[in-house]
Amino acid sequence: MLLRINSENPEGRKIRQVVESLESGGVIIYPTDTVYGLGCDIYDQKAVEKICRLRDLDPKKAMLSIVCKDISQVSEFASQIENTTFKLMRRLLPGPYTIVLKAGSSVPKLFKNRKRTIGIRIPDNRIVLDIVETLGHPILTTSLKSDDEILEYFTDPIDIYEDFKKLVDVVIDGGVGGNVPSTVIDCTEDIPALLRAGAGEWEG
Repeated sequence: MLLRINSENPEGRKIRQVVESLESGGVIIYPTDTVYGLGCDIYDQKAVEKICRLRDLDPKKAMLSIVCKDISQVSEFASQIENTTFKLMRRLLPGPYTIVLKAGSSVPKLFKNRKRTIGIRIPDNRIVLDIVETLGHPILTTSLKSDDEILEYFTDPIDIYEDFKKLVDVVIDGGVGGNVPSTVIDCTEDIPALLRAGAGEWEG
């Protein structure tokens, strides 16, 4: 299903439609403040495994990320957030950043890689934040990569729908997406470290 949602003022009934799909094990494609992402309910193991197959990821090795609605929700899924990390997140989020933290006990087993870390996203995008808010807990997020030689990521939701309509349950059209992924910052040690330069500025 292709579902057009207003990015400035998301329609509540459409958000609920997406959430109902997630609650029944659905896989969705949705906009963020960077590139389009693949997502599902973090507590639905079959849906998580399906996304890992679609992206050819090994959950034991990959650093899977989740979208949280706000920093207070992040604290439910991280083992411990140091004061400096908290201040950093307050400064950068919502925004085009993935913050890597030590995974807490609330993180589903499938998400815990060998390093026991988790990527956290709070995108500056009303659609996905409203989805997470309505669902009541985070969703998995992973970038939707393209096979195109020029564009690394899909940007047009209509093209996304044509390619993925038989593979996922809902494709959200929230407008044209970006082609630069989030900036990834490792906050598992005392000094934050840049793991990937992306859409967010980082001075270190």
